[in-house]
Amino acid sequence: METTEGVFFITGKDFANAGVASCELKSILEKIGVDRGIVRRTAISAFEAEMNVVIYTPAGMMRYKVTPDYIKIVVEDVGPGIENIDLAMTEGYSTATDEIRSLGFGSGMGLPNIKKNTDELKILSIPGIGTTLEMVINIKKE
Repeated sequence: METTEGVFFITGKDFANAGVASCELKSILEKIGVDRGIVRRTAISAFEAEMNVVIYTPAGMMRYKVTPDYIKIVVEDVGPGIENIDLAMTEGYSTATDEIRSLGFGSGMGLPNIKKNTDELKILSIPGIGTTLEMVINIKKE
């Protein structure tokens, strides 16, 4: 397998296209023959990160790199940032509005689901500036 890289741009509040980037990434992984279990974990992580951009920020981007050893996804946004990362990692904690909840989102499982489905997760967030998630899913076990 060759190294494959790309980028998707995500528009905040664009619920009509929410999930398109993670779905396209899933298709790319399937086409290049990545194990189904790894594809599933990656798709879940990418979708949750993408939805956080759509729900909470004006815009962001998802960059990915697939190597024979790992998949790395970096999602950067220009948004409100996360005030308390430890609290945001708590299952069920959410800052979603009632409007977002009425659409079926904002259950407070996004970041916990990302953590469960990745081998490495780094979160850098600056309140008022934005958030960067760096996720790694190993393809080859060490």
